[in-house]
Amino acid sequence: MTELSPHPDRLLPADPATREVARRLYGEVAAAPILSPHGHVDARLLLADEPFPDPAALFITPDHYVTRLLHAQGVPLERLGAGGAAAGAETDGRAIWRELCAHWDAFLGTPVRFWFESELFEVFGLTEQPSAASADRLYDELTARLAEPAYRPRALFDTFRIEVLATTDDPADDLAAHLALREDAGFTGRVVPTFRADRYMTPGTAAWAPALDALAEASRIDTGSYAGLLDALRSRRAHFKAAGATATDTGVLTADAAPLDDTAAERIHQAALAGEVSEADAGAYRANMLYRFAEMSVDDGLVMQLHAGVHRNTHRPTFDRFGPDSGHDLPAVGGYTLPLAPLLRDFGTAEGFHLVLFTVDETLFSREIAPLAGFYPSVYAGAPWWFIDTPAAIARYRGAVTDSAGFAKTSGFIDDTRAFCSIPARHDMSRRTDAAFLASLVTTHQLTEDDALAVARRLVDDIPRSVFKL
Repeated sequence: MTELSPHPDRLLPADPATREVARRLYGEVAAAPILSPHGHVDARLLLADEPFPDPAALFITPDHYVTRLLHAQGVPLERLGAGGAAAGAETDGRAIWRELCAHWDAFLGTPVRFWFESELFEVFGLTEQPSAASADRLYDELTARLAEPAYRPRALFDTFRIEVLATTDDPADDLAAHLALREDAGFTGRVVPTFRADRYMTPGTAAWAPALDALAEASRIDTGSYAGLLDALRSRRAHFKAAGATATDTGVLTADAAPLDDTAAERIHQAALAGEVSEADAGAYRANMLYRFAEMSVDDGLVMQLHAGVHRNTHRPTFDRFGPDSGHDLPAVGGYTLPLAPLLRDFGTAEGFHLVLFTVDETLFSREIAPLAGFYPSVYAGAPWWFIDTPAAIARYRGAVTDSAGFAKTSGFIDDTRAFCSIPARHDMSRRTDAAFLASLVTTHQLTEDDALAVARRLVDDIPRSVFKL
């Protein structure tokens, strides 16, 4: 048997003197409550509070960090439970779990391995490494745990010390689960929706007109005109705020944000409804909508998160069979300074406006995002995300951003996960990495240890609380 026993000093510095400082810094925040202002866990999971069906449904099928790496090893996505019956998906959780265990070494050196080891050992008490030989034993042990009341979603929410959990929601969502949780005396946690309106920005796509119809039904406002669309979005933003939302999120390939006059925007809107919109006009409409989202955030105070620079659904056969979020989103070269110039000209110093910029292009941290955050009161440097939410990349982020923007103009850690049980492991990884970075500043006499302790506390508490208006 290969023992599963994560080292207590994992991710802390190798140098003994620096490691001692890092231990003290990490110890100060290791058990701090979790603020998770950006994620993708479904609120209905906590509302229903039903036992997780099996280990595969908990750890593998919903997590495209896991499925994409297994797919890269030649495991078809349908054998991992993706795509449902239409894709011929495997429904036997034990068979899916065996695939993970048989390819356990494929995760060596990745953050996924760190998260898995933390979850399996610290949350579920496993002491044996996954492997082809141990797969069935571990599956049975996990299945027995999942049948216990302590491993239901609400109990784990408390075990994980989650104070705030943000979900991601379409403007047409009725938010019934969020509203029910707020009224449920048996649930003391805080789960807040996040307004995600990407699909209303893209005239000319097959999904745009049906999305307008859904929004019109939810808002009871006619979206057949551009003006009506804006009114419907404002109405739904107010509904989200009433349900506890503090933020919006927008994912775009490019961050172009330039306003159109109402006449031009209405012309494009009508052309798109008629199926006659040009690529250039569709791009201008998208840029205008991003600008209008900022304008709305200035008006209603919702924090604006902007995730730019990802090619979505790059492998069409996989998208057609398995849908979005199936592991084939890929990084693109991006930029913020010039694309956002019109938006920041008009709103960059607006009182109360918060714009959190994320990237998967690490060069942007030092070249554009940190300098922007170091000037504009509204701009914050979002934490490393998706392909770069790794220990090494988090350390590089701190090195790239701190010189220009300091610590207070960063976002706090973003777990960005659909995998519920990975939340504490992801936040722990960030806390350890930040402790290591701060310890290096202490031992090179750039910070006192008291200052580093204060920063460590702020990074997990008042910084994300302030940035996301929690």
